[in-house]
Amino acid sequence: MLAVVAVHLLIAPCLLVLARRNRRAAFGAGAVLLAGTLVWALTMTPRVLDGGVADEIDWAPQLGLTLSLRMDALALAMTVLVSGVGALIMVYAAWYFGPRSADAARSASLLVTFAGLMLGLVLADDLLTLYVFWELTSLTSFLLVGQGGRYRENRRAAVQALVVTVFGGLGMLLGIVLLGETAGTYRIPALIEHAAAGTLDGGHPWSLAFALVLILLGALTKSAQLPFHTWLPYAMAAPTPISAYLHAASMVKAGVVLVARLGPAVGGYAVWWVPVVVLGVATMLVGGWRALRQTDLKRLLAFGTVSQLGFLMVLFGAGSRVAALAGIAMLLAHGLFKAPLFMVVGAIDKTCGTRDLRELCGLGRRRRGLVAVAALSGLAMAGIPPTLGFVGKEAALAAFLEEGGVRGLLVLAGLVLGSLLTVAYTARFLWGAFASKGTMPTDSEPVPAGLSAPAWVCALAGLGLGFATPAVQRLAASYADTLPALGGYAPRYELALWHGFGIELGLTVVIVAGGLLLHRFGGAATGHRSVPAVSAQRGYEVVVTALERSAISVTGHLQIGSLPVYLGVVLGTLIALPGSALLLRGTFPAADVSYHAIMQVPVALLVIVAAIALCRARRRFTAVLLVGAVGYGIGGMFVIDGAPDLALAQFLVETLTMVAFVFVLRRFPAHFSEPDTEHRVRLPKVLVAGAAGILVALLAVALSAARVGPPSTTEGFVRLAPESGATNIISAILVDFRAMDTVGEIAVLLICAAGTASLVLATRHDRRRHDRVVSGGGSPQHEEEVIGG
Repeated sequence: MLAVVAVHLLIAPCLLVLARRNRRAAFGAGAVLLAGTLVWALTMTPRVLDGGVADEIDWAPQLGLTLSLRMDALALAMTVLVSGVGALIMVYAAWYFGPRSADAARSASLLVTFAGLMLGLVLADDLLTLYVFWELTSLTSFLLVGQGGRYRENRRAAVQALVVTVFGGLGMLLGIVLLGETAGTYRIPALIEHAAAGTLDGGHPWSLAFALVLILLGALTKSAQLPFHTWLPYAMAAPTPISAYLHAASMVKAGVVLVARLGPAVGGYAVWWVPVVVLGVATMLVGGWRALRQTDLKRLLAFGTVSQLGFLMVLFGAGSRVAALAGIAMLLAHGLFKAPLFMVVGAIDKTCGTRDLRELCGLGRRRRGLVAVAALSGLAMAGIPPTLGFVGKEAALAAFLEEGGVRGLLVLAGLVLGSLLTVAYTARFLWGAFASKGTMPTDSEPVPAGLSAPAWVCALAGLGLGFATPAVQRLAASYADTLPALGGYAPRYELALWHGFGIELGLTVVIVAGGLLLHRFGGAATGHRSVPAVSAQRGYEVVVTALERSAISVTGHLQIGSLPVYLGVVLGTLIALPGSALLLRGTFPAADVSYHAIMQVPVALLVIVAAIALCRARRRFTAVLLVGAVGYGIGGMFVIDGAPDLALAQFLVETLTMVAFVFVLRRFPAHFSEPDTEHRVRLPKVLVAGAAGILVALLAVALSAARVGPPSTTEGFVRLAPESGATNIISAILVDFRAMDTVGEIAVLLICAAGTASLVLATRHDRRRHDRVVSGGGSPQHEEEVIGG
């Protein structure tokens, strides 16, 4: 599996070169790669259904860091979308991008790159691996949406998507670290085992709750849930193949995959399922309502995607077996009906020059192929038999009917209303794109087979899986059976195209009839175009504007060209953050000796006296000597503690620094300048510097007390040091294990020596010329003043 992901990342740059020679060949090569990945994944189906296939590399075993991938039922379902639908979109893109397109080459390369990264995300078996691929997909989608950056709309959409998803991703990283440290593992299977044993919180329930909220923040932003959903409709500025792939088949489902991955471990915690279910239902309703108000077909589908993502969040966040069965079915169905609908919109836009439903008229009579594929996909989106969309939606209704109770009935009511809106905006899409709404039919060119054939394959696959429900059931059950069955019939429920006449079928009839009536007679309510008083997009703009103003204000107050201010801010932050943690949770040794060797006492006194005298120094040359005394004293400590190598490096650095300072200071005034405000600000400086010094001392003691044994890497150094012929482990590290690092340090010392030598030569040159430089430029009088003559 690691090799498959790596192949995508290696081939992607090659497509840039190939695209310059033959644009369609580049997209074709990408399609072959993705199709091959799909075939490879399908050949693993028997092993996947028997428990999954794992692949792992220990890239830092001492730190517990591994690159872990696992192909299970959920990953296989997503691979069908990422690779299968992705291959069809690559074929579609080969005909969509024109021969003079400046973005074709980079789009081919970035699409394959994104496919590889998305595969890594869905296959990730530990949270840290998942996060790495998570952020890389955000960066790649930024490049895909922004394209070449030539158009303001693309730049704005790409920046908004990046800001929202990376904001959520940073919160998710903090949550992942908190969850991993609380549970003692980052491996997802291990988290599930801890949850089953009741030890997931590690005795810290509040830490677990906070971690889950932060992780949800990443999932909600990535999958465009309320109130973070506005980035997705604006991302429709990207070319249609990009939208069809990122916003129908792959990227927007990342948050859904994360919720599904952690569902078996944390699905029973209210802090997890309550926000997922509540926001999922709200997103489904808001997205569906907003879709009914759109006149741009692509934005209509975008808000429809928002609505469907809310639906998927509810199914995977509910944490029950039947809801998970419905979730896998709808996950597949959504990619297989939404991608062809985006392709249809792209074909309409290319052949008609518009995708505004107010301008399109009579297209259905002349482009019957597009009508058929759009209608077939629309049936699946509306949940009408015999499509896979119907199977998944009926299972969703059954899940909450079986669950019952307050939660089950409330969620069921939300899903029914959201599904009714789905039928309504599906009808609006088909009517707006193909109906005859005027007397002047829209001019249209013939649709190339390269734009229609991929859409047909997707739509027919959705229809075929509706008839092949037993295969979907077996795949979905491999994941869903790990979740509790809520309801008496829930343990025996299976996905099927026909369950007989029942409440679910009756609700489906009500949903379809209500949606059609809403489309037919609800124009007055849904066609209102005014911007609502409460707008998520306005909220985003207000927040971003406030952040920009705050950044300008903070920069104006802090970046004023004053070194004392910079040091004060750094030290103040150090005191406020680590200092607070040290006072609240710091652990100090119960009993400790004041010193370990008698020679430490005079050397420590020397350092302290030199530091105090340094604060009182008025001559620059005196200050340099005192700084050197502090450095030499620290080097003496290294000698006393048995680290001659560190002491030698310290002495060399201090000597070079002093020599360099001496030759530089001859160009400066002998005394420090002391402005009138010096006395007024001296006390705050003393307080900040003193507090920082005390904090560093306390941190040294606390961190020393926290170490109860040698680092995990020490054992390897001790074992390998004799093999290098060394009796001193520090020497072995510097010469053998970190040889390149040591060479770099030696190079730095040589550069410092060369700089010092150049200063000496410059001084001799000035003396030969008998130059006089005002304000301490090397004149004899200044030299005497510097040395105190």
